[in-house]
Amino acid sequence: MSRKKIILLIVISTLVIVGGFLAFKNFKIFAPPSVDRSSIETSRIDIGTVITIIDAEGLVEPESEVLLLSPTSTKIERILQAPGSRVNAYQTILRLDPKPLEEEIARLEDQIGIKRNNLQRTKLNAKSTRVDLDYQVETKKLRIATLKSDLADQEELLEVGGISPAKFEKTKQELVLAEKDLEMIESRNSIRLQQLQVEERGLELQIDIQEKELEAKTETLGKTSVRAPSSGIIMSINGKAGEMVNKDKLLVRMSDLSNFKIIGSASEEHAEIIKTGKTIYALVDREKLVGQIGTVYPEVQGSKIKFDVYLEESNHPKLLSNMSLPLQIVNRRKDSVMRVQQGPGIGRGRNVELYVVENDVLVLKKVEVGMRGLDYIEIKSGLQSGDEVIVSETAEFRNRPEIDISH
Repeated sequence: MSRKKIILLIVISTLVIVGGFLAFKNFKIFAPPSVDRSSIETSRIDIGTVITIIDAEGLVEPESEVLLLSPTSTKIERILQAPGSRVNAYQTILRLDPKPLEEEIARLEDQIGIKRNNLQRTKLNAKSTRVDLDYQVETKKLRIATLKSDLADQEELLEVGGISPAKFEKTKQELVLAEKDLEMIESRNSIRLQQLQVEERGLELQIDIQEKELEAKTETLGKTSVRAPSSGIIMSINGKAGEMVNKDKLLVRMSDLSNFKIIGSASEEHAEIIKTGKTIYALVDREKLVGQIGTVYPEVQGSKIKFDVYLEESNHPKLLSNMSLPLQIVNRRKDSVMRVQQGPGIGRGRNVELYVVENDVLVLKKVEVGMRGLDYIEIKSGLQSGDEVIVSETAEFRNRPEIDISH
């Protein structure tokens, strides 16, 4: 056989093989008559949100710093933790000398004790004074009653000439003077009783003020052991053991590890999209944490834009300081649309053909799709909410109008 015939035979054989393969792949008569249920992956059409995203990177860092101030003027007694140390919540960092506060507390307690004694003495004096005043009033009332009785008797005697008019007038004047004297005494007594009440109230107010001061001093005494309010890392300690510090002086600066934020970075080509308030997802060990972009820094470093990300779960237990993690910035978003999960069985373009599960049969339908998002694709027409469609690869039976499902 000549060389040309051999080459021609090889070409013809190759064409036959390729043609047969294409026919097998494209003509529905060669497609399998049924497909096993376990070999396909499906998704139901529902109503929800479709989003597109821009990839970014993030670095976890403490959301804020904690500044610990001196609660009083005293000296540093002992430093228990060094800068750079990691501390747990309520762990003691340093101790201040408590003696000045203890002396002030003892002085206040003595002053309050003295004032309580004065208050008790004032109350006893007021009680004694009330008794004396009441006695004076009763004495005056008895005098007035006696004069009234004498005046009545003298009036009868005056009618029969048994007493002189001058004596009767004298008794009458004595009664008027006695009544005025009683009125004056009652007025003075009322003023005196009010003065006693004011004195008592004044002492009670002084005691109340000093008791509040004592309570504040006692609370401050408990703060002479300077403790971490939350878990964190000590950044700096201002002062040395034995050094005097004034009230409200900065003692400790530490990071707060109970809440975190993320410093994000993305390519500067997305500058128009990266705006304050944009929704963002942080991926932490297969979990999506929702957050928002805060401050966007104006400087561009290495073709990267930096921005703050504040998470809704800023205290998530899987967040660690200096952890690197991927970010997803939401670019576009459509809510309340029909959607289907992404999958290799959904072709490209706006018009695709999808297999819909109807009982035990796969039915090929033409579908118009809209926005293609991160996890879902928008369905504009051709399907209804609740339809179950194949999202896995369908190359082996593509273009066949119907396929039976075997179990």
